[in-house]
Amino acid sequence: MQDDVLNLFAARRGHFRFESGHHGDLWLEIPPAYIHPNRLRKYATELSNRLAPHGPGAICGPMVEGAFLAQMIAEELDAEFYYAEQFARPRADELYPIGYRIPQELRALLAGKRVAVVDDVINAGSAVRGAIEDLQACQARTVAIGALLTLGEPASLLARQSGASLEALSRLPKNNLWEPTSCPLCASGEPLEDPSSPR
Repeated sequence: MQDDVLNLFAARRGHFRFESGHHGDLWLEIPPAYIHPNRLRKYATELSNRLAPHGPGAICGPMVEGAFLAQMIAEELDAEFYYAEQFARPRADELYPIGYRIPQELRALLAGKRVAVVDDVINAGSAVRGAIEDLQACQARTVAIGALLTLGEPASLLARQSGASLEALSRLPKNNLWEPTSCPLCASGEPLEDPSSPR
Protein backbone atom coordinates (compact mmCIF):
# COMPACT_ATOMS: atom_id res chain seq x y z
CA MET A 1 0.00 0.00 0.00
CA GLN A 2 2.83 2.44 0.85
CA ASP A 3 4.40 2.33 -2.60
CA ASP A 4 0.98 2.68 -4.23
CA VAL A 5 0.19 5.76 -2.16
CA LEU A 6 3.57 7.33 -2.83
CA ASN A 7 3.08 6.81 -6.54
CA LEU A 8 -0.03 9.00 -6.41
CA PHE A 9 2.13 12.04 -5.77
CA ALA A 10 5.10 12.97 -7.95
CA ALA A 11 8.03 13.49 -5.59
CA ARG A 12 10.63 16.15 -6.20
CA ARG A 13 13.85 16.86 -4.28
CA GLY A 14 15.22 20.35 -3.76
CA HIS A 15 14.81 23.29 -1.37
CA PHE A 16 11.21 24.31 -0.73
CA ARG A 17 9.12 26.51 1.54
CA PHE A 18 5.86 24.93 2.66
CA GLU A 19 2.52 26.48 3.58
CA SER A 20 3.48 26.17 7.26
CA GLY A 21 6.54 28.36 6.66
CA HIS A 22 8.94 25.47 7.27
CA HIS A 23 11.63 24.55 4.78
CA GLY A 24 12.28 21.04 3.50
CA ASP A 25 13.87 19.03 0.72
CA LEU A 26 10.88 16.95 -0.46
CA TRP A 27 7.99 18.33 -2.50
CA LEU A 28 4.96 16.27 -3.48
CA GLU A 29 2.73 17.29 -6.39
CA ILE A 30 -0.73 16.68 -4.95
CA PRO A 31 -3.30 18.33 -7.30
CA PRO A 32 -2.70 15.95 -10.27
CA ALA A 33 -3.74 12.99 -8.09
CA TYR A 34 -7.30 14.36 -8.13
CA ILE A 35 -7.66 14.59 -11.91
CA HIS A 36 -9.07 11.05 -12.02
CA PRO A 37 -11.15 10.63 -8.82
CA ASN A 38 -11.74 6.93 -9.43
CA ARG A 39 -8.02 6.29 -8.91
CA LEU A 40 -8.37 7.65 -5.38
CA ARG A 41 -11.56 5.76 -4.60
CA LYS A 42 -9.90 2.58 -3.30
CA TYR A 43 -7.68 4.64 -0.99
CA ALA A 44 -10.67 6.63 0.26
CA THR A 45 -12.49 3.35 0.93
CA GLU A 46 -9.54 1.91 2.85
CA LEU A 47 -9.12 5.07 4.89
CA SER A 48 -12.84 5.21 5.63
CA ASN A 49 -12.65 1.61 6.90
CA ARG A 50 -9.92 2.66 9.31
CA LEU A 51 -11.81 5.76 10.47
CA ALA A 52 -15.18 4.02 10.93
CA PRO A 53 -14.36 2.43 14.34
CA HIS A 54 -13.83 5.93 15.78
CA GLY A 55 -17.50 6.72 15.14
CA PRO A 56 -17.28 10.07 13.38
CA GLY A 57 -20.59 11.67 12.53
CA ALA A 58 -18.83 14.18 10.31
CA ILE A 59 -15.73 14.36 8.14
CA CYS A 60 -13.88 17.65 7.68
CA GLY A 61 -11.13 18.43 5.19
CA PRO A 62 -9.02 21.53 4.61
CA MET A 63 -9.56 23.22 1.27
CA VAL A 64 -8.54 22.47 -1.33
CA GLU A 65 -7.41 18.92 -2.03
CA GLY A 66 -7.93 17.50 1.45
CA ALA A 67 -11.59 18.49 1.28
CA PHE A 68 -12.07 16.45 -1.90
CA LEU A 69 -10.75 13.34 -0.16
CA ALA A 70 -12.80 14.13 2.94
CA GLN A 71 -15.96 14.31 0.84
CA MET A 72 -15.25 10.88 -0.66
CA ILE A 73 -14.82 9.45 2.83
CA ALA A 74 -17.98 11.14 4.08
CA GLU A 75 -19.84 9.42 1.24
CA GLU A 76 -18.32 6.06 2.17
CA LEU A 77 -19.32 6.45 5.83
CA ASP A 78 -22.67 8.13 5.18
CA ALA A 79 -21.41 10.96 7.40
CA GLU A 80 -21.83 14.70 7.15
CA PHE A 81 -19.18 16.61 5.19
CA TYR A 82 -17.57 19.90 6.24
CA TYR A 83 -14.60 21.86 4.97
CA ALA A 84 -12.24 24.49 6.34
CA GLU A 85 -11.23 27.41 4.13
CA GLN A 86 -7.84 29.10 4.09
CA PHE A 87 -7.27 32.63 5.32
CA ALA A 88 -4.11 34.65 5.84
CA ARG A 89 -3.45 35.63 9.43
CA PRO A 90 -0.98 38.29 10.56
CA ARG A 91 1.91 36.75 12.43
CA ALA A 92 5.06 38.16 13.92
CA ASP A 93 7.02 35.03 13.01
CA GLU A 94 7.28 33.09 9.76
CA LEU A 95 5.50 29.90 10.81
CA TYR A 96 1.83 29.05 10.25
CA PRO A 97 0.83 32.22 8.35
CA ILE A 98 -2.25 30.47 6.91
CA GLY A 99 -5.22 29.65 9.09
CA TYR A 100 -8.31 27.54 8.41
CA ARG A 101 -11.93 28.37 9.20
CA ILE A 102 -15.26 26.57 8.82
CA PRO A 103 -17.68 28.73 6.77
CA GLN A 104 -20.01 30.80 8.93
CA GLU A 105 -23.13 29.08 7.59
CA LEU A 106 -21.90 25.67 8.80
CA ARG A 107 -20.42 26.49 12.20
CA ALA A 108 -23.50 26.04 14.37
CA LEU A 109 -24.19 22.64 12.79
CA LEU A 110 -20.95 21.22 14.20
CA ALA A 111 -21.66 21.74 17.90
CA GLY A 112 -21.32 18.46 19.78
CA LYS A 113 -20.36 16.41 16.73
CA ARG A 114 -17.62 13.78 16.61
CA VAL A 115 -15.42 14.70 13.64
CA ALA A 116 -12.60 13.04 11.71
CA VAL A 117 -10.26 15.50 10.04
CA VAL A 118 -8.91 14.19 6.74
CA ASP A 119 -6.09 15.37 4.51
CA ASP A 120 -4.21 13.66 1.71
CA VAL A 121 -0.65 14.31 2.95
CA ILE A 122 0.35 15.59 6.38
CA ASN A 123 3.81 17.13 6.51
CA ALA A 124 4.10 19.96 9.05
CA GLY A 125 0.37 19.59 9.64
CA SER A 126 -0.62 23.24 9.30
CA ALA A 127 -3.86 22.54 7.42
CA VAL A 128 -5.03 19.80 9.79
CA ARG A 129 -3.95 21.84 12.82
CA GLY A 130 -5.92 24.84 11.58
CA ALA A 131 -9.03 22.74 10.93
CA ILE A 132 -8.85 21.14 14.38
CA GLU A 133 -8.45 24.52 16.09
CA ASP A 134 -11.53 25.89 14.36
CA LEU A 135 -13.56 22.74 14.98
CA GLN A 136 -12.86 23.26 18.68
CA ALA A 137 -14.14 26.83 18.33
CA CYS A 138 -17.31 25.32 16.80
CA GLN A 139 -17.63 23.05 19.86
CA ALA A 140 -16.98 19.90 17.83
CA ARG A 141 -14.74 17.07 19.01
CA THR A 142 -11.99 15.75 16.77
CA VAL A 143 -11.89 12.00 17.36
CA ALA A 144 -9.57 10.98 14.51
CA ILE A 145 -7.13 12.32 11.96
CA GLY A 146 -6.91 10.50 8.64
CA ALA A 147 -4.36 10.76 5.83
CA LEU A 148 -3.19 8.87 2.81
CA LEU A 149 0.41 9.70 3.74
CA THR A 150 2.20 11.21 6.73
CA LEU A 151 5.75 12.54 6.58
CA GLY A 152 7.87 12.39 9.73
CA GLU A 153 6.54 12.95 13.24
CA PRO A 154 4.30 16.07 13.09
CA ALA A 155 1.09 14.11 12.40
CA SER A 156 1.64 11.83 15.38
CA LEU A 157 2.43 14.79 17.61
CA LEU A 158 -0.67 16.64 16.44
CA ALA A 159 -2.83 13.60 17.13
CA ARG A 160 -1.46 13.31 20.68
CA GLN A 161 -1.94 17.03 21.32
CA SER A 162 -5.54 16.96 20.13
CA GLY A 163 -6.45 13.67 21.81
CA ALA A 164 -7.35 12.12 18.45
CA SER A 165 -6.39 8.81 16.88
CA LEU A 166 -4.20 8.89 13.77
CA GLU A 167 -5.05 6.66 10.83
CA ALA A 168 -2.68 6.77 7.84
CA LEU A 169 -2.44 4.43 4.90
CA SER A 170 1.26 5.13 4.47
CA ARG A 171 3.99 6.73 6.57
CA LEU A 172 7.47 7.99 5.81
CA PRO A 173 9.02 7.95 9.28
CA LYS A 174 11.87 10.31 8.41
CA ASN A 175 11.41 13.63 6.66
CA ASN A 176 13.49 16.80 6.72
CA LEU A 177 11.52 19.78 7.96
CA TRP A 178 13.28 22.87 9.29
CA GLU A 179 12.36 26.27 10.67
CA PRO A 180 13.73 28.92 8.29
CA THR A 181 16.34 30.11 10.81
CA SER A 182 17.78 26.60 11.18
CA CYS A 183 17.54 25.41 7.57
CA PRO A 184 20.87 23.87 6.49
CA LEU A 185 20.03 24.44 2.83
CA CYS A 186 19.68 28.17 3.48
CA ALA A 187 22.93 28.10 5.47
CA SER A 188 24.71 26.50 2.51
CA GLY A 189 23.38 29.18 0.15
CA GLU A 190 21.01 26.95 -1.79
CA PRO A 191 18.13 29.12 -3.06
CA LEU A 192 14.49 28.25 -2.48
CA GLU A 193 12.83 26.66 -5.49
CA ASP A 194 9.45 27.48 -6.97
CA PRO A 195 7.64 24.12 -7.22
CA SER A 196 5.57 25.43 -10.12
CA SER A 197 8.68 25.98 -12.24
CA PRO A 198 9.74 23.26 -14.70
CA ARG A 199 12.31 20.77 -13.49
